[in-house]
Amino acid sequence: MSESMDRELTVLAEESAREASTYLVALRELASGGAPDTALPLLLLASTQLQAAGARLGAMVDVVPREQFETDAGPDANVEGIRTGLHDLLDGVDDYVEVEDPVVSGEVVHLLVSDDLAQVAADLAHGLHHYEAGRRQEAMWWWQFSYLSTWGERLASAIRVLHSLLAHVRLDADEEVVMEAEMAALHAATAPDTDPASVSDTSPTTDPASVSDTSPATDPV
Repeated sequence: MSESMDRELTVLAEESAREASTYLVALRELASGGAPDTALPLLLLASTQLQAAGARLGAMVDVVPREQFETDAGPDANVEGIRTGLHDLLDGVDDYVEVEDPVVSGEVVHLLVSDDLAQVAADLAHGLHHYEAGRRQEAMWWWQFSYLSTWGERLASAIRVLHSLLAHVRLDADEEVVMEAEMAALHAATAPDTDPASVSDTSPTTDPASVSDTSPATDPV
């Protein structure tokens, strides 16, 4: 590998490590219940930001590790707490259906958003172990390989579901509530303006002094 390519790869490794760390911190915070009221948009934000970093990995030429076999990165990251926390956070909306492979298969499978995001976290953490041990080229190889084979697809599926959930939350409304609001607006628009001070009394006025006696006159003779 040329010196310029080596420098470029070092910069990309630093950026990828930063993106991976940011995602893992956000995911752990949200899975712990740190922001339940804003969890959905924040999960979508963290995931879409990471997706941009993944797309950059996919656009690069293949990164070839220095060694023929991957160096042992140590124990796999424990993401069970993240998985469980996200499953509880997304209770009732965690599962979804997806086409397994839209290119070669039309089979529909049932998946969980919490599983998807936890798998992404595990793959990123594995690469971080290489990076923190000074094996930057191997870290880049792993992040690129696992993006194309695993976490890129899982992340894309999760983003689609998170976007759909957020759209339903923000745009859907109860039909009964909408109808009541429409009726209230309709009545407000058609009700006549009635000012008690401006209403004139249209009943006929009767002046006793002006009423003539129409009874027949009687002559006492």
